[in-house]
Amino acid sequence: MDVLRVEELAAVHLELARKSDNGRSSTTLYGRGGARLRQTLIALDTGQTLGEHQSPGDASLMCLQGEVVLRSGDTEVELQAGELVAVPPQRHDVHARAASVLVLSVALH
Repeated sequence: MDVLRVEELAAVHLELARKSDNGRSSTTLYGRGGARLRQTLIALDTGQTLGEHQSPGDASLMCLQGEVVLRSGDTEVELQAGELVAVPPQRHDVHARAASVLVLSVALH
């Protein structure tokens, strides 16, 4: 079994996001071929938005650090460090109010 040091990965990817032209960086934490679950660490610099998109399956978003807003239609929810929310199946986006690190978990059907 491999143990990931998520705090270290978060620090590395947040620094990469800050240096990146698009203000973000990500890496797959878990998601081998044929798996029915994928987990992705996403780092967003302050003010960056993951544009509107559809989720490929049941999903949750956990904020490890920072503050983000998950928006879907007229609904939005703020997430701060330590908070988790189910991602709506409708089109949605994620906006970073502060430099943030998230873990996106998606069930692949």
